[in-house]
Amino acid sequence: MRIAATAIPGAYLVTPEQLPDERGAFWEGMRADKLEKVLGEPFVPRQISYSVSRRNTLRGIHTVAIPPGQAKYVSCVRGALRDVIVDLRIGSPAFGRHHVCELDAASGRALYIPEGVGHGFLTLDDDTCISYVMSTVYAPGTQIDIDPFDPGLALPWGFTEPPLMSPKDRAAPGLAETAAAGVLPRWNEEKP
Repeated sequence: MRIAATAIPGAYLVTPEQLPDERGAFWEGMRADKLEKVLGEPFVPRQISYSVSRRNTLRGIHTVAIPPGQAKYVSCVRGALRDVIVDLRIGSPAFGRHHVCELDAASGRALYIPEGVGHGFLTLDDDTCISYVMSTVYAPGTQIDIDPFDPGLALPWGFTEPPLMSPKDRAAPGLAETAAAGVLPRWNEEKP
């Protein structure tokens, strides 16, 4: 298992070592001991959720207010998606920057997303299923939504036709407006 840092402090791309044979393949989807060695702290799952989407569905950009905060370990268990994370932590050296990667069921790649970093994705196949392993349980009223088309972020979604989106995501405010509202988390230098 390779765990590589991304351009977003505290976020990591995890690539498993696959062991193929005539039956198929086996790999470790997550190893808490290896992840915690890189993070310098425990990652304790409190909730696992899934979403299934048609091709060309865009979900996000979402994060959770701190407290309670929410770190996520996401992987694609069926299909393929373009995953986008955005540093939303006020004061972070990477504030407003993004990282893009493709996750798919065949590769087993996963992405660790720390608290305060926004997450969204565009599905590339029909019936794509993403798994979220989260450090906290859902707490109503704590979600922060950012406009995935905010021109200040200029996120490279790469779609060729208008994506399917929820009304909530379509109506989400931009990063500057959300920052001005004072709801974004603050960067903690000791804990990226």
